[in-house]
Amino acid sequence: MKDDLRVLIVDDDFHVARLHATYVNAAPGFTALEPVGSGGAALEAIQTYRPDLVLIDIYLPDGNGLDILRGLDVDAFVLSAASDAASLRKAMRRGALGYLIKPFSEKHLSDRLRGYTRYRRLLAGGSALDQDLADRALRQLHTSDTQTARVRSVTETAVLSALGQTPGVLTAIDVSSAVGVSRATAQRYLSALVDEGSIEVNLRYGSTGRPEHQYSVRTP
Repeated sequence: MKDDLRVLIVDDDFHVARLHATYVNAAPGFTALEPVGSGGAALEAIQTYRPDLVLIDIYLPDGNGLDILRGLDVDAFVLSAASDAASLRKAMRRGALGYLIKPFSEKHLSDRLRGYTRYRRLLAGGSALDQDLADRALRQLHTSDTQTARVRSVTETAVLSALGQTPGVLTAIDVSSAVGVSRATAQRYLSALVDEGSIEVNLRYGSTGRPEHQYSVRTP
């Protein structure tokens, strides 16, 4: 799909790379690019295709994936059979947003990809973040859908409360006024709540201008 996040898989095992590409393509909102099997090919593919996310193995035929990761200006998860603490710490120091130990299930990767989507949505836009929103964005990368539903910040709870107390629909401007936050902050929380399925959004088209997003609590 045109608006899907594009994912580059870097793994020298062709069969594993294909399997992970299948997992990625099964996740809504994601499309796997053609996998590559070396660090050199990864650097070339990143420059050519500008992926949104790279899934990179540690053990590559022309080098260590963690060394390559250090030079990447792109979001990345490490996918590796390396289960030692030193590799995990090194991956975090090199800028990895996540670390999945092989073998893992399709659901495990899908959970992380959905968390990555929520992370991006919360950080969309150019306005300044408050600490509450920064903490929530980072949590998305390391929590499953079920865990995310259990963790509600004060601001997020206020957004849900504003929607729940309104019999009709609210716009981002309505929510920002009710909660006492900026429109951009309200929009980020609303987008994340839509993504996790807690609320729904509909578009209202007027005679001119862009369509208006209207939000409401999802009914069972």
